[in-house]
Amino acid sequence: MADPVHPRPLVTKGFLLAGAYNVFGMLLFSQLFMNPLLASTDPAVFSWLGQVGIVLWGLAYWAVANTYHHVPKLVAVFAFEKLVYTLAWLRWLSEKAQTLPAIANESPLTAVFFSVYGAGELVFCLFFAWTALQVGKAR
Repeated sequence: MADPVHPRPLVTKGFLLAGAYNVFGMLLFSQLFMNPLLASTDPAVFSWLGQVGIVLWGLAYWAVANTYHHVPKLVAVFAFEKLVYTLAWLRWLSEKAQTLPAIANESPLTAVFFSVYGAGELVFCLFFAWTALQVGKAR
């Protein structure tokens, strides 16, 4: 990131993709906030309010997609937020992975969500951390 004054198109696309992951992913897997199994499976993270919060984070990523290079500390916050969700997913897997077959019987979509969502969180955590470091170094 040699030029901190102008955004890089590929990085901007990463922010747009992260936003889509949150917004459209949550709307899909929550079935437009109508999937009670999502909240009951992990109420600490996926209550109705938690689901809305995830969509709001996605909107925040979109909001800075073209101006991220001006807010490296905010991008670092995004990385930390994604780390928290990654750790929450790993905790859930370590404690409740054995419930996935029962969840799949009730809702295959919800079982897929709990099987994989943290992998995406980790990818975007690394992306945001890398971006924050690159922009911070270039300033």
